[in-house]
Amino acid sequence: MLEIDLPHINADNRLRKVLAAALPNQNGSKNSPNLPATYWDASFFNLPQVKIFQEASTAEQLAMVEIANRSLLEEAYFIEKAGVGYMAKMVLLAETIEERMLYGLFTADETIHLSHLSYFCPESELTNSQDPFLSLLAEVIEDADKTVLLFVLQVVLEGWGLSHYRRLAKECHHQPLAEVFRSFLQAEARHHSTGNILFHQISLSPSSRGNIIDLLSRFLLMVQVGPQNVLGAIEQVKGHLSRKQKIQILQELDTENHSRTRLDLLRSLMVGDSVQSIVESLENRGAFQPLPAHQCVF
Repeated sequence: MLEIDLPHINADNRLRKVLAAALPNQNGSKNSPNLPATYWDASFFNLPQVKIFQEASTAEQLAMVEIANRSLLEEAYFIEKAGVGYMAKMVLLAETIEERMLYGLFTADETIHLSHLSYFCPESELTNSQDPFLSLLAEVIEDADKTVLLFVLQVVLEGWGLSHYRRLAKECHHQPLAEVFRSFLQAEARHHSTGNILFHQISLSPSSRGNIIDLLSRFLLMVQVGPQNVLGAIEQVKGHLSRKQKIQILQELDTENHSRTRLDLLRSLMVGDSVQSIVESLENRGAFQPLPAHQCVF
């Protein structure tokens, strides 16, 4: 098993100096006081159309947006952190020298991405995330076989990540962070295309097919239930919300259209004769159908 969620070393450890010297130069300092609390505004999260947000005080509104921002940024940080471990694992699983060389380069890509995001994320706040998506991501990387890794992570999730990072860059109001996300795109496109090439060279076993279907079903369910992180940000500020309130908020967030757009994108990434049975199985489970608000509250 490969441990993905490794701890950071102490701030005074000499390895930090070696790492800093090896990484490409970054503008500014991690301790810069000029970093804003929000990089994406309320409209990015569809908050202005939510009644409880409209009626909140200015301070409460700002707090909701800040929490939603932090959640989005931390998710990106943990994805890149997992990516370093994933690419390192794929170096060991490579079957040709060219494949090993590529994954060595990809490990460096993810390392640089993680370093750039770390500038915007205080390490003190980034320990052992309990987010279900990130937990699933770690589970796949640590336990899945190579075929499953290629399809779930590089074909599907890296493909989704390209669209996600483009939107984050386009709608970010802090130019340095927007440029960071734009700088990821070329490397992420290489990772995605390599995953497609390698996956379609492999014969898909019944066991791997079953694992892919189960894992993607779990991931797609997280998409089907809509913007739970935004709902969570509201609840953190306003306190306990009733089931009725949560349903109303998700309806106002237009949860079905929010999920449908993402599910359609994910479905479009699953192409090729070898994956048709995977797509059909997921469709039979209703995994590509967004859920109405009342089914998104547990």
